[in-house]
Amino acid sequence: MLPSSPLPRHRAVRRDVYAAAGAVLLVIVAVVVGTVVEHRDGTLRVGWPPLYANWHPHLGPGTPGAVAVAVAVVAFGPRVAGRLPWRGLLPAVWGTALAWTWCLALVDGWHRGVAARLTTHNEYLRVIGRFHDIPYALRDFTHHILFGAPDNWPAHVAGHPPAATVTFVLLDRIGLRGGGWAGAFVITVGTTAAVAVLIAVRTLVDERAARRAAPFLVLTPGAVWAGTSADGYFAAVAAWAVAFLALAVTGRRPRWTGFAAGLLFGLTAYLSYGLTLFAVIGAAVLVLGTRRTPVLPGLVLGLAVVPAVFTAAGFDWWEAYRLLVTRYYQGAGGVRPYGYWVWANLACTVFIAGPATAAGLRRAAATLRRPAADNAGRSPAPGGERRPVPDAGRSPAPNSGRRLGLLLAAALLAVLIADLSGMSKAETERIWLPFALWLLPACAFLSGARVWLAGQAVLALLVNHLLLTGW
Repeated sequence: MLPSSPLPRHRAVRRDVYAAAGAVLLVIVAVVVGTVVEHRDGTLRVGWPPLYANWHPHLGPGTPGAVAVAVAVVAFGPRVAGRLPWRGLLPAVWGTALAWTWCLALVDGWHRGVAARLTTHNEYLRVIGRFHDIPYALRDFTHHILFGAPDNWPAHVAGHPPAATVTFVLLDRIGLRGGGWAGAFVITVGTTAAVAVLIAVRTLVDERAARRAAPFLVLTPGAVWAGTSADGYFAAVAAWAVAFLALAVTGRRPRWTGFAAGLLFGLTAYLSYGLTLFAVIGAAVLVLGTRRTPVLPGLVLGLAVVPAVFTAAGFDWWEAYRLLVTRYYQGAGGVRPYGYWVWANLACTVFIAGPATAAGLRRAAATLRRPAADNAGRSPAPGGERRPVPDAGRSPAPNSGRRLGLLLAAALLAVLIADLSGMSKAETERIWLPFALWLLPACAFLSGARVWLAGQAVLALLVNHLLLTGW
């Protein structure tokens, strides 16, 4: 159960507001400075800094549904999440996340919001015809990464290992052709990530923390970009890898769940080079686990499967990554100024995780600073007093606040490494979706959930209706 703040309730809430306001201020500074830089020399290569978007106020067919879902989750989400049986909560979270993401996508209409997202000049569906012979395409993949190479791949195909493109090739092969089916696949699979995060938090921390985080995982502002962005699909694969690892290290069929975790971690590394940083989150899960030794054989075996298949087919991951770095600096990555994006990327993270997450991370940091004994078996209570939380169906994990804090710290560390690498300059509102999902459970620390949920929903609705996002 989560710890309460040792501060009086009004002081803790005030500090939460300061943290959220600081996040908003970061966004404002990034917008103002970015606009000046982009108008001066055009080096940011984005239409509405710091986001890859353009100012375009509009309504769409998804607007009424998006507003209705937001109002319902704000009004009833915390109560429902606290009362539903666990087995009923998981499908409820997935179904509501589906509705929220679909409605946000349809604000831009079916064609612009769903069907065309994965068929633009930089996206995967444009090259399906070149994968008629998949083994040959994999052997030949690295020959088309660099600018100047014959028939060089579009940006997103070149920028990711080929498992991303092969996914859409296989969808085409089974008859799910075109942008509409691809978009539906990404939304359907991508929204399961919320369920995976809940399972991991319940397993590693406790059920109360997972239930408190559930409405925030549903109403994530990042759904603006998760809808029909392939990164939403990547986020789900990575999230399930962590969830299976959490089950494995806590004794739930460790060999089989460990193998599943390894298999999905391997696939994650072949969907996106940057998502190898999920090893940081995986390491935190291993630290939090209680039964690590039985997991290792299955985990290692699972990790070997996807790399072995692609290597046997002729794809060299390391050579491809080396060439990608060169291509990155041949294009916009070589123009975009590191000095701006190294902090403006964090403003993009505020857009996808929301101000509530900034407040929750403040509470998590405070929890990690307190002695371990102060964090055991406590939860927020009105007025700031500490009291045990009634049993929520399973025994509370000791020091659960610190356990959740460690998981959040690992996710934040992965983001910071990606940021400092310089390989994520701009467009991180999409690229960092997989990491941002693991920051959202910080909202479990907050009191006044409905107010914070309303802020999250308003942010998503404003972004989706005022801007035309590029992805």
